[in-house]
Amino acid sequence: MNLLIVGATGGTGRALVEQALNQGHTVTAFVRSPERMKISHERLSITRGNVLDPESVDSAVRGKDAVLSALGHKRWFIKTSILSKGTQNIIAAMEKHGVKRFICETALGIGDKKGRLGLYYTLFVEPVMLYFYFRDKERQEDLIKHSKLDWIIVRPGQLTNGRKRGTYRHGIDLGNWILTLRISRADVADFMLKQLTDDSYLRKTPVIVN
Repeated sequence: MNLLIVGATGGTGRALVEQALNQGHTVTAFVRSPERMKISHERLSITRGNVLDPESVDSAVRGKDAVLSALGHKRWFIKTSILSKGTQNIIAAMEKHGVKRFICETALGIGDKKGRLGLYYTLFVEPVMLYFYFRDKERQEDLIKHSKLDWIIVRPGQLTNGRKRGTYRHGIDLGNWILTLRISRADVADFMLKQLTDDSYLRKTPVIVN
């Protein structure tokens, strides 16, 4: 497929780019800082852009078969709408150009899975460190769910930099009220790429954990 990967210089994004190329896909990496993309390949194109700029998003989406988003940022302690506004621009461009498949990484512990990332996240990390970030992820999910796209929202547990194992649990009702469940970014990327051709979770919000 001809894929657009948003957030390609982040941990999950880099894993998506590497694994997609290994699987034979043609990849366009949509990034703010191309110098941070250390991967080079004959089937990889790097496009400088900003998800908050509708024109650059529109240009990047045109002609693609699917879009995968691992969009994130480090502005955890301030009120933000980067994820939701950026995703709104992606959705608008996809609907305009007839690109249907949208696979987006968000997080376990939001929406109908609030509290399911364990006590540490529920009582400390989310309300103290990631309050604005998680609220924006909730707005991001709402926008996707109300779109006309063939979307799949992937909700990973706490992300790690572990190796790709290829064996993990996924499902709609996973999570834990007490323990913090984890998953490597490499395995999240593996699962997201499988959703390109698997309709099992179409318009659903699967959780993925070890």
